[in-house]
Formats: sequence, C-alpha cells, structure tokens
Amino acid sequence: MGGNPTVVFVEPRRVVVEDRPLPRPGRGEMLVKTSRTLISTGTELTILSGDFPPGSRWAQYGRFPFTPGYDNIGRVIEVGEGVDESWVGRRVASYAPHAAYVLVRPENVRIVPDGISDEEAAFFTIAEIVMNGVRRGGVQWGEAVAVYGLGLLGQLTVRFCYLAGARPVFGIDLAGPRLKLLPRKPKIRPINPGEEDPAEVVRSMTRGRMADVVFEVTGNPEVIPEEFKLLKRQGRMVILSSPKGPTPSFDFHDLCNAPSYTIIGAHNSSHPRYETPYNQWTQKRHAELFFDLVIDGELDVKSLISHRVPFDRAPQIYSMLLEDRSEAMGVIIEW
Repeated sequence: MGGNPTVVFVEPRRVVVEDRPLPRPGRGEMLVKTSRTLISTGTELTILSGDFPPGSRWAQYGRFPFTPGYDNIGRVIEVGEGVDESWVGRRVASYAPHAAYVLVRPENVRIVPDGISDEEAAFFTIAEIVMNGVRRGGVQWGEAVAVYGLGLLGQLTVRFCYLAGARPVFGIDLAGPRLKLLPRKPKIRPINPGEEDPAEVVRSMTRGRMADVVFEVTGNPEVIPEEFKLLKRQGRMVILSSPKGPTPSFDFHDLCNAPSYTIIGAHNSSHPRYETPYNQWTQKRHAELFFDLVIDGELDVKSLISHRVPFDRAPQIYSMLLEDRSEAMGVIIEW
C-alpha cells in the first residue's frame, strides 16, 4: 500500500523519494494534502552532508534514515475523532516534512489567510526564526545592524531589521548573486568582504560609531571572531545561525569582557510557548505578522525564490545544492 511520496535522507549525501503508506488521522489529528514545501538549505544540507562534529547537538538530527522538512503548506482534507469538521478545506502551515500527505494537530498549525500564495506562505518557518532573532537582539529604530551571511535567514534578517527601523543595515557575503538579492534601498548596503573591508565600510556609514548589532548567519564557526570587528563597545552579537562546531581560539577577554559585548543565542526554540502580557511573540504570532506583512506588500519573498521543482526531482535538487548552493535561495518543492 502506498500513495504518499516522501523525501527521505537514507544515508549521508543520498536522497530518495519513497512511496510510503497514506496516513490516516487518529484522534486529535488532521490529514493535510500538501501543496508546497520549502527546503531549509542550511539545516537540511548540514544534516544531509553529515558536516558536523561527532557528539554535537547536530548528531541528534543526523540519524539516518531521516525525513527532512519543516515548511509545509497544504489543505486539510480529513479530520480524526475529536477534531471539528470546520477544519476541512482550510489552508494550513505546519512544521510537517516534505511529503504529499502529512498528519498534523490543530493546535500546532498556523491558518494561512487569503491574499498570500502557497509558495510565499512556505517561508513562514524561516520568518519565525528570523523574527525571534531580531526581537532577541533588541533591534531598535535608528540602530546600525550588520548581517553576516545572506542565505535565506540572512536575507530575511536584513529585511526585518530594516522594517524594524534599523538604519543603516549591512548585508555581508562573498557570493555576488546573494548580494544582488538585497533590497535596493539607500540605507541597505551590500558588502563583499573579498573586495572591501567591512569594518571600514561600517565605520564610514555610521560616522565612526560602528554597528549596534551584528547577526551571525553564516553557520561557519571560524569567521565569528572577525564579525566582532564591526561591533561598537557594548554592542550585541546575535548567533542566529547554528554554527557547525566550536569556534577555535575564542578569546572571551578581547571578544566579550573588555568591550563589554553581549552575546545572544537566538534558536527558534527560544520562542515563548504561550502568549503572556510580558511576551506575546510566540511562533504563531510571528507567523501571523509575517503573513500580514506579505499581504500588505511590505515584505517581498517571491523575489527570493530561486528554484521550483516537482517532488520527484527532489534527489536531483538536493544533489545540486550539496555541490554549490551559492546561487540557490528559496527552493520550493511542488506536490
């Protein structure tokens, strides 16, 4: 019995599409027919490549076979016992994997409103991660922000910081195609560190004050010490990426204590679980705001879509991404 094509990492660097049994919703569950999923090129490729130190927290994900994916958009087509029938037909966003049919629970989904396409909505998880990082970084109106690494997370970090009132915002990457994707705004400044010194550019555009906040979004632990050169005294360093291993020779005197920097972790799991008067910004609230910003035309994610592929081409697209993802950004799988 089959009927449910599912992307599976069967071993490091090997991807297949398995025809798995069609799931049936149990009590408290809903069956969703997937329309679009988005590949998380950072997390998924780190797991697929096995490029992380043994014994690190990455290892809990790198157990094969592994079913990847957490940006799923689809419609509810059936509900199990205890679930209101009104859910049938609704478009929902969930952290479900790359599969034609997935089971979800009502309390875990985000309702996708009218006015946003499935492929735009598929960026919701990436948006939640970035919005949480921007909030944890305390970005304020008028502050200067530098973003190291312009993959999907970095691209959205630049945009959300700018929407939050940061001026100027610097986007830093060695890949020319990524720099060209930045919004063309006078106070959004692309920097290629292979061609110019980021610290000098930041110093010039901040009247010597340097950056209030630097976001690490490269995932490369070896470049992190260089990123501190852009921070002002008592500035904030936000680790928005999930660095692949320890940073060698990190000097806490020079890179934390003496300049009194604040180093902030910003993993998606640091979202509050429930809304409270003190912190209302759960993952669902961030998703709602993300959808509103796209619908209102304040945030463009369509320009970040670089590839659209049918699900049966998933093994080929992952192979391409493993070889070179410098020109890949939003990779949408169509179901």
